[in-house]
Amino acid sequence: MRKKLDTRFPAARIKKIMQADEDVGKIALAVPVLVSKALELFLQDLCDRTYEITLQRGAKTVSSLHLSNMSMEKLGCCESFLKSSKPYFAMISLQFGYAGMNIITKISLNTGMSHYVLVVYRHAIATAVIAPFAFFFERKAQPKITFTIFMQLFILGLLGPVIDQNFYYMGLKYTSPTFSCAMSNMLPAMTFILAVLFRMEVLDVKKLWCQAKIAGTVVTVAGAMLMTIYKGPIVELFWTKYMHLQHANDTTPSSNSNDNKDFLKGSILLIFATLAWASLFVLQAKILKTYSKHQLTLTTLVCFIGTLQAVAVTFVMEHNPSAWRIGWDMNLLAAAYSGIVASSIAYYVQGIVMKKRGPVFATAFSPLMMVIVAIMGSFVLAEKIFLGGVIGAVLIVIGLYAVLWGKQKENEVTHCEMLEPTKNIDKVTEDVEANNGTEMKYSDSMLSTIVISTPATETTLKKTSQEP
Repeated sequence: MRKKLDTRFPAARIKKIMQADEDVGKIALAVPVLVSKALELFLQDLCDRTYEITLQRGAKTVSSLHLSNMSMEKLGCCESFLKSSKPYFAMISLQFGYAGMNIITKISLNTGMSHYVLVVYRHAIATAVIAPFAFFFERKAQPKITFTIFMQLFILGLLGPVIDQNFYYMGLKYTSPTFSCAMSNMLPAMTFILAVLFRMEVLDVKKLWCQAKIAGTVVTVAGAMLMTIYKGPIVELFWTKYMHLQHANDTTPSSNSNDNKDFLKGSILLIFATLAWASLFVLQAKILKTYSKHQLTLTTLVCFIGTLQAVAVTFVMEHNPSAWRIGWDMNLLAAAYSGIVASSIAYYVQGIVMKKRGPVFATAFSPLMMVIVAIMGSFVLAEKIFLGGVIGAVLIVIGLYAVLWGKQKENEVTHCEMLEPTKNIDKVTEDVEANNGTEMKYSDSMLSTIVISTPATETTLKKTSQEP
């Protein structure tokens, strides 16, 4: 039977040690008592954990090695916690980066920056930042660029940097950063619809996860329609009441009607931008099979091809040469910030997180960006938040998490189905090794697996039918 250890440390001795320091004056009576109790609990926990390790090692005497092993296990727990927390910190930081991009870009567009030129500068800077990393880290065993791969890269550049970014910036200019972020949360639902249309995903209505994805898609689309059609009264925040009252005195009925038209136009543009973004994800899933080990190279090629396409589009749409002029102002900050943070760093960090935790985990943090932008926009831009937008955003977030939950459950079911045959084969292998190959005991599931994996030939069937 284990003896109870005496880990008490006298309070009088602690007080004597504390008063040995010349800088310490009077000591309250409760201080040595509290320190004594804390030290007692610490020593008790230390002894208990070391005793458990001693039993696990099969030793009869506690040694310094057992104590060091216990300390290493404690440090391992802290290290594992920090390692598991990295994806969370990375995605939260990424949402702050995206939020800053929306606010800075909105200010730049309001000052007269052409969104066509902004797209060109953004992806040119992104290409210049990512290309050196792709060259130094991924220059070996580069996949060959065939005509099919080039066309896929060409379409990716067209969907992402050209169509998606230009439509998103136009929608952002006509609406607000919070509204644009809320509409971008439709991405998983849009991707699900396109995957079903292109037969990349099979609908099984009897499954609960499929019902959740369908219901989430319907709720998401309903929330987007509500945000587009219905504005409602302004939702007052305690720090924006004065700014909204002052803005209401300056507005006229004609300006309100123009704002409503621009709001509807911006909503439609944002829906098209999200649709282009979803199409990019569907195509990117296919080309990632070729560039699975060269993600930086893929990002560099897409940004470079998108930059060339954006230059051609800008020459056609923007006839004023002065639109290309950029100085040390908010326009340069918007282009540099978007290219470095939102394109370069975000692509790389998001790729790492998706590789470790999956795309569902990466997408689940997007509503946080909407909240951050709403708070920052109300301070910086005196942005007005309408009741219809709040209700629609809540519906979109509910639909988003329903789709993500359904996708997560689908991945778990698929993973379990892939593991079942492997488990059965492992059982057969264990039986063979246990019986030295002379006797084999098969269960029904093992036999079904073997029959499916090794179908009988015609000659084998004839021999079997001839046997009594």
